[in-house]
Amino acid sequence: MVASPTSTTETLATLTAHSWTPQPKPAQLVQRLLNECLDQSPFAAQLSQRMLQDTGTRLLDWIDHFGLSTGDALLAELPGVGYVPGVSIQGQPVWSHPEGLFPRLRPLREKKRQLAIKVSSVVDFLCAHQLTDVAIKGESFSPLRKACVAQGKEVDFWVVERHGTLDFEPTVGSSTVSNAALIVHHAEALLLRRRDFESDAAGFAHANKMIDAAIADLGRDRACDLFFTAERAYWQRRNRAGQIQVARQDKLGLGWANHDHHTYRSSRESFASLIAFLEKLGFECRERFYAGREAGWGAQVIEHPVTGVIIFADVDMSPEELAHDFSHEPLPPRDELGTVGLWCALHGEAFLQAGMHHLECQFDFAATRDQLKRAGIDTMPPFTDLPYLRQAFTRGEWWTVNPARVERLRVARKITDEQARQFLQQGALGSHLEILQREDGYKGFNQRGINEIISATDPRRASPG
Repeated sequence: MVASPTSTTETLATLTAHSWTPQPKPAQLVQRLLNECLDQSPFAAQLSQRMLQDTGTRLLDWIDHFGLSTGDALLAELPGVGYVPGVSIQGQPVWSHPEGLFPRLRPLREKKRQLAIKVSSVVDFLCAHQLTDVAIKGESFSPLRKACVAQGKEVDFWVVERHGTLDFEPTVGSSTVSNAALIVHHAEALLLRRRDFESDAAGFAHANKMIDAAIADLGRDRACDLFFTAERAYWQRRNRAGQIQVARQDKLGLGWANHDHHTYRSSRESFASLIAFLEKLGFECRERFYAGREAGWGAQVIEHPVTGVIIFADVDMSPEELAHDFSHEPLPPRDELGTVGLWCALHGEAFLQAGMHHLECQFDFAATRDQLKRAGIDTMPPFTDLPYLRQAFTRGEWWTVNPARVERLRVARKITDEQARQFLQQGALGSHLEILQREDGYKGFNQRGINEIISATDPRRASPG
């Protein structure tokens, strides 16, 4: 029995629906709290200005958490804007917001407030600001390190470095610290991970063996942190926009701690293997995404509850397949290649040879586009321009294509002879940096209007220059 167009449309609407909506009330509270902290912390206020001017980012998007005195009147406002009380892993009280991207709030016995931002490395931050006499809490290689970089009368300003933990205080004598040699070993192994195999299945088997060993030695969450540090490094080596932007952020000792999500393109044959690998690391499937029948591709959004890493996993698919558990049930091969499938056929799986299609980070949208343009990096027209979500790709990198891949596609009649000549002579569109600005804590993705930008990244349609 063939489903009617109406029933198919209704099924798709149900499967792609999700509850993410803008949350203006908690956003206003967080912004008010941030403004009050900046008024009381000259160091944080100056850093906020430098972040916008030098990196195109907003301090708002780097906040790890706030600390509030147990007598702070603002705590009484939290339930009214959707914050819910809970207990941290270490048994400490904490407030969090389940409906949006908002920092956690931590009640404290101290009378002063705390403003804490996330950075990739506390040591790098201290070096960048020549803070040579600031004490670091947390031993080298521990899952959590933090430092109070500016003490004020009303507010203390902290920087926090996390490696697979949601704790607020470093654990003294952590077993992870005693495994420093193992951390270095697995970090280096993942950076050097072999990505080119005779079959993609062999590549996934190799990666699974590596991550199994890392999990056994370090635990799932630390292994996840190491894996994505290596993934960003691999993508960055092949993406000039990423190199320029991270250099701007590193000048302030920030690193890539403003990442929003990582995007992997996958062939239909490897998609279930990709999702299985991520779930082994502790990721949890969120909403499904479908760009429409004309687009011919969909995605699974998948999130890690501890590291905060979010994956947007793209794959060629039909609307009928969205009704099935396409993330876990193997998708059968098909004759035609869509935008995602062709990209993988030309460059390799994003999980293997190609690396990520793009890294998306949180920025001040207009400031970053202007600053990158002055640095020689152009951006494509925005594909989302909503009051609560703005997105645009940088102009893509052009990669040389392995002639053997082109010939296999030509012989299989999945590309024309002319397209084969074009790919061999010009290469094909590879990766991007994506510029994103979120407002009102909006946690979702644009389900409409994205087909045009994906079509613009199709190697058959794009051209260099």
